[in-house]
Amino acid sequence: MSGRQRAKTVVRLEEARQSTPTAQRAPTPPLEPDPLYGVVLLKTAMELKRRQDGTVEDILRGVLARMRIPEAEFFAYLEQQGGLLQALGMRAR
Repeated sequence: MSGRQRAKTVVRLEEARQSTPTAQRAPTPPLEPDPLYGVVLLKTAMELKRRQDGTVEDILRGVLARMRIPEAEFFAYLEQQGGLLQALGMRAR
């Protein structure tokens, strides 16, 4: 076989960096919300589209009751999210 040889590519790898000390880490985020909270919001949106009578809060309370999710925990989640309360047209408690 006659032919030209390819040039070899040399890659330099970076050394592994040490992790930052625990004192400089960012505070841990709040606990993960219940995965059903997204379902509650979706069902509420569907109810709002279907029914024109009733307020957002009434419909939301009905969905929470049907799904057996504690209102206090869900409203605490909404307050934590901030923008969701405004999107739903509800005021902060």
